This record gives sequence, C-alpha cells and structure tokens, in this order.
Amino acid sequence: MAKISSVLGLNARNYLYIHRYNLPRAKRFADEKILGKKLLVKHHLPTPKPVAVFRHFKDVERFFWERLPASFVVKPNQGYGGEGIWIIKKRAKYAGEWFRADGVKINWEEIKLHILDILEGQYSLHDVPDFAFIEERIPVHKKLRKYTYRGTPDIRVVVFNKVPVIAELRLPTKESGGRANLHQGAIGVGVDIASGVTTNAILYDEPIKFVPGKEAKLVGFSIPSWEEILILAVRAAQVSGLGFSGVDIVIDPDRGPMVLELNSRPGLAIQLANLAPLKRRLERVEGLKVDSAEKGVRIAQALFSKTLPSRLAKDRKVIGLFEEVKVEDRRGERHKVLAKIDTGADRTSIDRYLARSLGLLDKKNILFKRYYKSALGREKRELIGLTFYLAKRKVRTSASVSSRVGLRTKIIVGRRDLKGFILKP
Repeated sequence: MAKISSVLGLNARNYLYIHRYNLPRAKRFADEKILGKKLLVKHHLPTPKPVAVFRHFKDVERFFWERLPASFVVKPNQGYGGEGIWIIKKRAKYAGEWFRADGVKINWEEIKLHILDILEGQYSLHDVPDFAFIEERIPVHKKLRKYTYRGTPDIRVVVFNKVPVIAELRLPTKESGGRANLHQGAIGVGVDIASGVTTNAILYDEPIKFVPGKEAKLVGFSIPSWEEILILAVRAAQVSGLGFSGVDIVIDPDRGPMVLELNSRPGLAIQLANLAPLKRRLERVEGLKVDSAEKGVRIAQALFSKTLPSRLAKDRKVIGLFEEVKVEDRRGERHKVLAKIDTGADRTSIDRYLARSLGLLDKKNILFKRYYKSALGREKRELIGLTFYLAKRKVRTSASVSSRVGLRTKIIVGRRDLKGFILKP
C-alpha cells in the first residue's frame, strides 16, 4: 500500500463521495434490486433474467413451485452483503428437491419459508418488510472454474465520474457457501485495470497465493472479456445516476458480461485486494470531463495501469538511451520513430506535429488537458492515448503532447513505461 493518507476510509467515502455524488433517487436503483433490474432492462444492458417476484404473502401461495428451473437464485430486494441469498445449483433425485451451492439439500417448502422470512424483513437493509425475487443462475465461465467453489464468481468495479477506478474478482469458497461476498469468506483478487490480469489476493484481509485446498495460483491470470466488463460497468453506473458506485458483473459463458447488481456503498476492502489506495485514484479523475464509457475506460487504463510482479515477466528487455520505437496511428498502422529513453521524465511525451500527423490529436483520443511546468513556464498540454512498441514489447499508455521542434527525437519514453526493461547507458 502507498501512503496511509491516500487510503479511503469509511467516513471519507460516505461524506466526500456517497453524500456528494449519489442522490437519493439514484440510490434507490442500487438499494432496491428489482427497481435496478428494471432500469438495466430499459436501457438494454444485459442482466440475469427474473423468474418470479414476491411482493405479498399471497404471491407465495399462488406461485407454481413445480415450474422452478433446475438452478436459480433467491434474493431479498433490499438485502445487503449477501445476506438472505440462496444459490440453488441443481435438482436432487426427487421432484421438488434441489441442492444449494453449499451442498445442503432443500425442498420447495423450505424455499417457501425462506421467501416468507424475506418478506417479513429478516434480511432487509433498513429492517422493514421487503420483497423477494428469484432469478436465473449464471453458470461459471470455463476460464474461472478452477478458481471457484460451486458458486459463480463476480467482478466488482468501482466507477467514479464515469471512470472505472479499481476492480476486484470475488471468488466463492466452501466457507462462503458458494457466495461471492468477502465478509462471508469469499476470496478477493485485485485486478490490473489496464490489462485484466490479477495482481494480488486476500482472504479475510490476509494475503494468499493459492485457492485454499487447490494448487490454482491466484496471481497472473487474465479475466476474459475485460474491456467489455469495464465498459458495461461504466454504462450501468451512468444509467443509474450514481456518481460513485460499485457495479457487480458476472460472465455468462455464452452471452458474455452481465450486470448482477448496483451498489451505492461499495466496500473498502477492495483496496487491500489491489494493494492500492483508492482516495488518490478518485482525486485524479474528479472533475474530468468524460463524455462516454469508452473514454472513461481509456482514462482508467492510462492512469491506473499497475506494475505486475516481476516474476510475471517472462524476460526483461535491455534497451539503450536511444531506441527505435513503432508508434500506432489512429488506424492501428505502425510508424518507426526514434525515441529517447529518459528516466528523469515521469511520463512519456510526444511531439505535437507527429501526434497530429498520426491522427492522435483526434478529439476522441484526447483524455484530458492539464497545465504542466516546463522550462518555458506553465503551459497547457493535452494528454492522449498512445500505443507503441519498444524492443518488440507493446506499451499502452498516456502521453503528454508538446513541441519538440529542433530536437533530435520526437518521443521521450518516461519511467512510467519502463517497467520490465533494463536500461544500459
């Protein structure tokens, strides 16, 4: 973790972000799951299909329990922290019986009693009578099966100002009863925003390297459909009106990413899972003008790319003070350019004329504009998305734009983009 002052605490989260950026109307879409699902469907965002909704006790008596599918999920409408959720994995031998994800055999009478408990408010966020609903259960994606116990893992993405600032994969365990809730015993795995590669893992706030009882390593694997997940998370936050939110997403093997639910009060353990404080990330994107989900994702990938452990790098490339790089233009074509490797510069910089000739100053590629101090004083520069190849290794980053007329090189590669390289002076 970085400085303790950069860690987001509970009071700061509530006052600086939830209170200021989440209006009561928007919070309803997160607190009331049925309402949130209707909103997602209205805006054509994928979400698990509902099977039944129970608003009154008479609805329980009238429902045809024989019509329940082989697998499904029972949820309270205003539940919190996974309380009251029953994950039904498959049918048992006899009609009217099923196995839950934790291995317990139940029948429709027990499901009925559980729904009645939900209606009485036993699992309600505000301790008041509630609604209950049943929705389809999303099967586990084949690339995630070896990391999870029975239940379906989900990805929590924290979105602020239309930018996905931090994310974690939540893996059900035997202890969590197949549910993906950290405080119930699920594993939290930090994910690099730029690449979708896992970077660190915790169980009850303690670091772990392997799935308990298995040899599956938790660090260094890629989550499928990563960019789709980030874009979907931002769009879900947009339609809800939540300025600061946690969006939970599952990956259907056939249909791809789907929004499981919205959260107006995302938990803070995600900082431990990522070994990254959240407060500094939020401050960096606060006030930026972000006009689309795609742009929000590009900003996140440029600002929050995390250094992966060195053991994940297959080799370290040796480079000199001057290297020929291949820069991608807006069409993806590569152009050879001489670059200076400058460890004294924090960020990579590109000549304005070169950036314009490659189409990189297109409005859609400008992440934002800021003032920088230079030898000429304080000047306003654009920060753009930039992809280049250095020593045959692809580097995707953000670069400042400045005039380099009369200088030997049109690109300076800063130290942010030199991780995994060895510089030979």
